[in-house]
Amino acid sequence: MDIHITNLLKKYHDKAVVDIDHTQFKSGFIYGITGDNGAGKTTLLKIIAGLERYDAGEILYSGVPLEQGMMKKITYLSQTPYLMRTSVYENIVYPLKIRNIDPMTIEKKAKDIMDELQITELKNQLATQLSGGESQKVALARALVFDPEVLLLDEPTASIDPATIDTIEEAITKRNKQQKMTVIMISHNMDQVKRMCHEIVCMKKGKKISIKE
Repeated sequence: MDIHITNLLKKYHDKAVVDIDHTQFKSGFIYGITGDNGAGKTTLLKIIAGLERYDAGEILYSGVPLEQGMMKKITYLSQTPYLMRTSVYENIVYPLKIRNIDPMTIEKKAKDIMDELQITELKNQLATQLSGGESQKVALARALVFDPEVLLLDEPTASIDPATIDTIEEAITKRNKQQKMTVIMISHNMDQVKRMCHEIVCMKKGKKISIKE
């Protein structure tokens, strides 16, 4: 899914936090968004996800404005993931259940993603009692299990151990290569951005200041 942004403006208390003349996130690419704290990165991601309104401008998703049906193809993972107070398994299968996927497919998809992210042993644990790295992997599993077209990530590997970082990065890049999933991720880790991303979007005071390949 291509995402095309034109004259996007978002203000808080009369201060522009996002002010982008034009940018495009092409289908099947991984983009890294970098910049100082307060540069507008998270706000931009939430706007793209349809979670936050904007004051002016236009965002087109494969040529059309965001519609309810399209939102089911987009997933957003925040820096501090919200997990429901139920088992890891129930957290992961939730997106499949609300999409009325048949039980056998749900079981297989859940098993596959838990095996891939090495969280099978957590299946029956209460999700709200996990460590930071475990929570990130469960949240990512829930985000990936329904095969979204667009994956939006806000610092997906912040403050977690290197082994978990490797597992998460592999899961993201695998789907980008195999399914042509569009990925937009915020990261302060420049090594990670250079390692994973096709293009880097730099933001400063709400503006896009450059794109580097």
